[in-house]
Amino acid sequence: MPARPTTYPFEIRRSAIQGRGAFATRRIRAGQRLIEYTGERITPEEGDRRYEEDGMGRHHTFLFTLDDETCVDGKRGGNESRYINHSCDPNCEAVIEGGRIWIYAKKAVAAGAELHYDYQYERTPQHTKADEEFYRCLCGAATCRGTILAPKKKPRKVGAKKAGSTKAKSGAAKRGAGTKAGNNAKTAKTAKSAKTAKTAKTAKTAKTAKTAKTAKTAKTSKAAKRAKTTRRSA
Repeated sequence: MPARPTTYPFEIRRSAIQGRGAFATRRIRAGQRLIEYTGERITPEEGDRRYEEDGMGRHHTFLFTLDDETCVDGKRGGNESRYINHSCDPNCEAVIEGGRIWIYAKKAVAAGAELHYDYQYERTPQHTKADEEFYRCLCGAATCRGTILAPKKKPRKVGAKKAGSTKAKSGAAKRGAGTKAGNNAKTAKTAKSAKTAKTAKTAKTAKTAKTAKTAKTAKTSKAAKRAKTTRRSA
């Protein structure tokens, strides 16, 4: 394990986003590794027991999910990383490497700016508008989605087609079939032309080869005859 740095490139102070936050004390370059998210490793079940959400007005824990069986509780044995807040337009990102969680600068950060990364809490189909409010975000970014829950998945295009009328779908299917048939015909025509061209080219090549061979044979025979005549004269 690498030695703990004596100072980090940030300090902890009050934040407008949530409680306390981490603020850069000097310019941080993009891609720079800032700190490891540390804490006690526990099961998700133990995490639920420690942080009973029913008693919270707004979601606030120090849990970081490492995998399906492990959470890291930054409140116990953790470091300054637990104060890095969420943002929907983050300048940092959390990366899991070899079973450890590291916070990296996603872009260059100016001195004095607050550090943050996208928490992207797991979203499920069961989440309601009340849940959105419980997990509300106060990052203030222009692109804020209003919650620390992961972004909603964009509907697939095929789903949009299903929303149309049967008549519209039939028309689309018919147009698709026509296009496919046209493409097949075009392909067949092209293939036929290519085959014809290839055949013609082959025939021409064969004819040329035959002519060349005949000419070569004639030339060879003539040379042989001349050699024979010469030998005979000798």
